[in-house]
Amino acid sequence: MRYASDPPPPSSSKGRAGVSGRTVTTTDNLWFSLLTQNTAPIHFDHHYAAQTAFGRPLVDSTFTLALVTGQSVTDISQNVFANLGWDDVRLPQPVFEGDTIYSQSEVLAARESASRPDVGIVTVRTTGYNQDGVVVITFQRTIMVYKRGHAPEIPRLGPVDGQ
Repeated sequence: MRYASDPPPPSSSKGRAGVSGRTVTTTDNLWFSLLTQNTAPIHFDHHYAAQTAFGRPLVDSTFTLALVTGQSVTDISQNVFANLGWDDVRLPQPVFEGDTIYSQSEVLAARESASRPDVGIVTVRTTGYNQDGVVVITFQRTIMVYKRGHAPEIPRLGPVDGQ
């Protein structure tokens, strides 16, 4: 769904599979924990994490939410006006450093905006899963998306001739 006025792409209506995965690194986990001031040692202290039931560091769950949301942008919200919120966020299984995360989204609803005629409101369900197909996150997200012909133009710059 590139624009709110477009029909959902056939792959999104069923849930798009095959989006490039992203392997989560130790650096991702450390930096995200630092950036968000998350001081829980289970995310960055390998000695501490080894003593837990998981036996290794857990990836910060808000990193997982951000990553899987980002993976959905190309199909769902490339022309976003505003993100309105996430609902029903569930984390059924942990993500560990070294896991590769994939996702798919399904358009649940699309409607006109009552307050802004140049956008529509779209609700999607997104599922993130690891390299073994184990679901690690699910959520619904509601966004305002520009209608075709109403989005700001994305500059497509090229080299200047003669330089």
